[in-house]
Amino acid sequence: MSFTIAITGRPNVGKSTFFNRMLEQRKAIVDNVSGVTRDRQYGVAEWAGKTFNIIDTGGFVPQSEDVFEREIAKQVNIAITEANLIIFMVDASTGITNLDESMADLLRRSQKPVLLAVNKVDNHARLLEASEFYSLGFEHIFFISSNSGSGTGELLDEAIIHIPGDDEHSAPFPEGIPKFAIIGQPNVGKSSLLNALVGQERTIVSEIAGTTRDTIHTHYNQFNKEFILIDTAGIRRKSKVHEDLEFYSVIRAIKAIDEADVCMLLLDAEKGITAQDLAIYSLAVSKGKGIVVLVNKWDLIEKETNTARDYEAELRKRLAPFNDVPILFISVIEKQRIFKGIEEAISVFENKFRKVPTSKLNDVMLKAIEQYHPPVVRGNAIKIKFVTQLPTHTPSFAFFCNYPDDVKTPYRNYLENKLRENFNFRGVPVRVFFRKK
Repeated sequence: MSFTIAITGRPNVGKSTFFNRMLEQRKAIVDNVSGVTRDRQYGVAEWAGKTFNIIDTGGFVPQSEDVFEREIAKQVNIAITEANLIIFMVDASTGITNLDESMADLLRRSQKPVLLAVNKVDNHARLLEASEFYSLGFEHIFFISSNSGSGTGELLDEAIIHIPGDDEHSAPFPEGIPKFAIIGQPNVGKSSLLNALVGQERTIVSEIAGTTRDTIHTHYNQFNKEFILIDTAGIRRKSKVHEDLEFYSVIRAIKAIDEADVCMLLLDAEKGITAQDLAIYSLAVSKGKGIVVLVNKWDLIEKETNTARDYEAELRKRLAPFNDVPILFISVIEKQRIFKGIEEAISVFENKFRKVPTSKLNDVMLKAIEQYHPPVVRGNAIKIKFVTQLPTHTPSFAFFCNYPDDVKTPYRNYLENKLRENFNFRGVPVRVFFRKK
């Protein structure tokens, strides 16, 4: 289920401080991918057991002459359109400004639930002055301090009330059918790939508009293969501004990633992997999704003996540390290897839900630990006695030991690599946890 909260407001009211504060607490935002352009960030947040996407938008200045401010105003409009809930932030130290009133007007017209956060309320005098913000006419108003964190818990408690339960968002498809999302930047061939897979062959069994506006779910059931394709392709704003388009496509990609089991990241062979591709990739990894990388337009590349090998090696270097993913060189136009892409996605889907018997897991992993012990920390030998797989949607393993907090990242990576060597988790992020025995 995809639920998105946008933080909006004029410049310098403390939106980013609020965003970053939630990051530092690790209680709210558990992962963060920086935006591709000026002053925007996307994060995956968790509060009281509910997970949601959060967007930090740039400061809103309508009818500005400044080119950056005009861009940000457009992006704020997009964020409002795409978000399920809006946190509108204002500044108690300056009182209500004309920009706040313009923003309030825009938000009232949006028909979206709005929580008004009056920031910088860090003493009793400010609290009294801040009551003027009731005149903006929003029902839910919270007095907070992004710096100290006071009031932010109540704000988030109210925000998550709006997140529907799973039963309210039940999918129109049978359980257990793999869901694949085609993600990537505009103009890399996402629509063409979808059409090549299902359109010309007339294999579309049903088209159902997704739970989120404009993501199309295509049910494919042919040649003994059944899956749902979630397409963010063809979702374009009629806009000449490339920047808007990129922002729009990122928000849509986030929604598609949420609904998918496996993400098929489509790259343009001529452009290679860009910062935005890496941002989308990192987001899919942080959400524990399976991944297949498809390098499109391979027919346009001039080839020598080792072109594909060298290209793949460079790509894996950019995708590190998690680069155990299938990489395929395809041409949608020539229909080269596109069905191989689906076979890889099905294989990754199977890996994602692979369960390793506890006895086999302990046989293999305790031997690997015996071969290379964890380093001694502060004179204490770390002893790992038992391993078990946790019942989660992403392969996760708990290693029970005497000093769980002292196991460092290099050893965690060693164990993850051993898990990958012995059990097939290709294309899937693996989580490793250490628990007190």
